[in-house]
Amino acid sequence: MDSLFIPQPDTIPVAWGWFQFLLLLTFPLHILAMNAMVGGLAIGVAQHLLGGRVRHQMAHRIAVALPLVIAFVVNFGVAPLLFLQVLYGQYAYSSSILMGSYWILVVPVLIIGYYGAYFYDFRFASLGSFGPLIGLVVLILLLSIGFMFSNNMLLMTLPERFSEYFSHRGGTLLSWRETEFWPRYLHMMTGAVAIGGIFVGLLGKIRKVDNEELAAHSEKLGLRIFALATVVNISIGTWYLFSLPEPQANFFMGASIGATCTLGIGIILGLAALSLAFAGKFWFTLGLAVALVVDMTLVRSWLRASYLENFFHPAQLQMVQQYSPLLFFLVILAIGLACIWWLLKEAWEAMS
Repeated sequence: MDSLFIPQPDTIPVAWGWFQFLLLLTFPLHILAMNAMVGGLAIGVAQHLLGGRVRHQMAHRIAVALPLVIAFVVNFGVAPLLFLQVLYGQYAYSSSILMGSYWILVVPVLIIGYYGAYFYDFRFASLGSFGPLIGLVVLILLLSIGFMFSNNMLLMTLPERFSEYFSHRGGTLLSWRETEFWPRYLHMMTGAVAIGGIFVGLLGKIRKVDNEELAAHSEKLGLRIFALATVVNISIGTWYLFSLPEPQANFFMGASIGATCTLGIGIILGLAALSLAFAGKFWFTLGLAVALVVDMTLVRSWLRASYLENFFHPAQLQMVQQYSPLLFFLVILAIGLACIWWLLKEAWEAMS
């Protein structure tokens, strides 16, 4: 393709490995929070619709937690997005502009969804039969944001499509027609439902002494949903793997030892978590589920590298050495993580 369609990258102040490390460190936090948000809300709406005293209590507890979880999703998403733009800015910014008419809608859609989450929480009792409808609208808005992100993250790895700008001058170029798009999107959202099940089980353990019936229901429900969603997601993941272009599929089937091993570890973790979920071992399932999410973020990084290997590698970025911004950031990061840990601890104790 004509390299004129790919902008020149900016310089970086330290070696690219630092930014790659920080990206892989922060992105799993965002994904875990996003999964709790989307999956938890989907389960909450379903519980609300099914009705019954315990299900109603479960739906209410999810509604109360939802605004806080959305806040964590947004804040945990800032850092990895910035690191991605540092490493792959010429691709990420380009794809954002190419689909700009849709990409710019992410912010207002998020604001409306966030407001809807608070409305669902504060008016839960008075909404009556309209409650599930409000929750469903918020869920659709959040899923649409995921749809836009999936379009952008795939489009940035397809620089050969950048020249299509001339037939989409209004910023309307999307990647949803690509063969791998739908299994990619569904794999992410089904995974969110699985992790959402674990989140629901965790929520039920808050004030367990006050409501042991709810705690037992949420743990049983959460493990069941995690197991069923994981079974479905294994099928979707297989579909996704074989929908990839041949070079990318081969990358995970022996062409790259690192990528193949990372995917293999993910499969083992998924099967182990699945067996523990069926056995009713909540805390062990939780631990393996978190490890699985971390592993899948590594798989995602390998896949992005495979797509762009003929165009670019972050090692090609020119470094203009300046360590003070990195040191300052690491200090602020440590303080920020400590504050978040304190906030989570206080929130847990307040709810308990």
